Amino acid sequence: MSIENIISEAVAKAVSALYGIDADASKIALQPTKKEFEGNFTVVVFPFVKMSKKKPEDTAREIGNYIKENCGAVKDFNAINGFLNIVVEPSFWANVLKHIDETPDYGFKAVTPDSELVMIEYSSPNTNKPLHLGHVRNNLLGYSLSEILKANGYKVVKTNIVNDRGIHICKSMLAWEKWGNGATPESTGKKGDHLIGDFYVLFDKHYKAEVKQLMAEGLSEEEAAAKSPLMHEAREMLQKWEAGDEKVRATWKMMNDWVYAGFDQTYRRLGVDFDKIYYESNTYLEGKEKVLEGLEKGLMYRKEDGSVWADLTGEGLDQKLLLRSDGTSVYMTQDIGTAKLRYQDYPIDKMIYVVGNEQNYHFQVLSILLDRLGFKWGKDLVHFSYGMVELPEGKMKSREGTVVDADDLMDEMIATAKATSEELGKLDGCSQDEADNISRIIGLGALKYFILKVDPRKNMTFNPKESIDFNGNTGPFIQYTYARIQSVLRKAAEQGICTCPDIAACAPNDKEVALIQRIADFGNVVADAGKSYSPAQIANYTYDLVKEYNQFYHDFSILREEDGNVRALRLLLSKNVGEIIRRGMALLGIEVPDRM
Repeated sequence: MSIENIISEAVAKAVSALYGIDADASKIALQPTKKEFEGNFTVVVFPFVKMSKKKPEDTAREIGNYIKENCGAVKDFNAINGFLNIVVEPSFWANVLKHIDETPDYGFKAVTPDSELVMIEYSSPNTNKPLHLGHVRNNLLGYSLSEILKANGYKVVKTNIVNDRGIHICKSMLAWEKWGNGATPESTGKKGDHLIGDFYVLFDKHYKAEVKQLMAEGLSEEEAAAKSPLMHEAREMLQKWEAGDEKVRATWKMMNDWVYAGFDQTYRRLGVDFDKIYYESNTYLEGKEKVLEGLEKGLMYRKEDGSVWADLTGEGLDQKLLLRSDGTSVYMTQDIGTAKLRYQDYPIDKMIYVVGNEQNYHFQVLSILLDRLGFKWGKDLVHFSYGMVELPEGKMKSREGTVVDADDLMDEMIATAKATSEELGKLDGCSQDEADNISRIIGLGALKYFILKVDPRKNMTFNPKESIDFNGNTGPFIQYTYARIQSVLRKAAEQGICTCPDIAACAPNDKEVALIQRIADFGNVVADAGKSYSPAQIANYTYDLVKEYNQFYHDFSILREEDGNVRALRLLLSKNVGEIIRRGMALLGIEVPDRM
């Protein structure tokens, strides 16, 4: 039984004995005592004042006296107004540490056959350009959220929906046909997604030149755009694609395959993956079919021009277009089709979409439509809405002048990590391969941590240089502390020092108790992060733990401690702090190096 449960049950028994209340121990919430007060846990006693018929402080004192006399885990207490601050007997904390050490996956809930299945969609790239900084935040949030929900006992299916059709795809295809000269990733030495992105930019360059020329001939900008021969060709290509033209489809498949190979490299490097990938080219017709089915049931209506709409005025929204007058689908229709296929593939209990906050309205509408069309999870779908991420101007060069390429960003992070580490002497004695691997771990860890420590709902500025600081709330600071702990444990092993204390003879000091309590709270933090969908809670908890450990490391000797039992306790404590750091960072998709 955890120390929290012991205290909660003691308080429940106290309330029953003192006031005749049948209190539910599971409903008695404990919170860590604020640092300005003495104590480990605080109980709010205001809910019991009505039954005690006494002042809040007197009620707290009365409950405190009872549990001090009747619960061996309680050493002392103090009452501040209606707050009962409880001091746990230090020897109990040694047992807590022993329990943590002996519990595999401490703080995680096991996935069972009865666990709810949560599907999480993230990434959602277009096949006409490489992944960019916005995708980086999306992928990191989606992957971390998946890991956190797994740790909370959910079955998780990670999915991606690829936007592989539409006019934007045809622009890249047309540019390649006109000016590509048969270029391939192999012939150019470029990743496929970068190559196709270059042709997308090339189309835009020629298109703008055409519009400019037509405007010089006296047309308005709108007229020039409508008469652009290049755009007309792109639309014709889209029509051929829709009609299944073999030549167009063959080019489309070839170029998309190049892009997917490029995406796969970026995903692997970023450390994210998917259980199932869906493609809009396969889902848009499914969505159209589902909308027409809804039309037959009277759930939608058709306008005179043949377009199909949903009336959402009853939900306080507006009319929503689902099929254009020519029968083609819109994004909403495609999302409905994707939902249909997913529901066929998996028994989904909850669906989470990781998409930027500019799509808030879209998902509000989608939720209503999916519910109306009979998807049981539609009404409760979660739009994990996150803010924009940008870089300080001039900090990074962009492939297109406006979009920061994910591969370029990772290259820059790893190079900066290597330069900074060499400057600080942290790679001294490492082989070239070791130095490269450590630089990769530090650079990508810095990127991921800096992004994930921020409340996902907020807009943020990613500062590459600031993120690789080895001090402060950064990934490298946490990684370095982990490596320091592993160094201590290696030295203890080399010197044959015992790491198994006599728990019955241990009485941890205040700093050790604070650390044990901090790692004991890991499960609560994981649970809260799962409930609030917040990787930032894991990140900032891990940082606070590392700060606490570094203060302990500074104030107390470990290997040179003369008392063998105290030394063993501190080594056991260090080992478990390191393990919680490793697992906390893993929930963020971040590696930690054994040496640094």
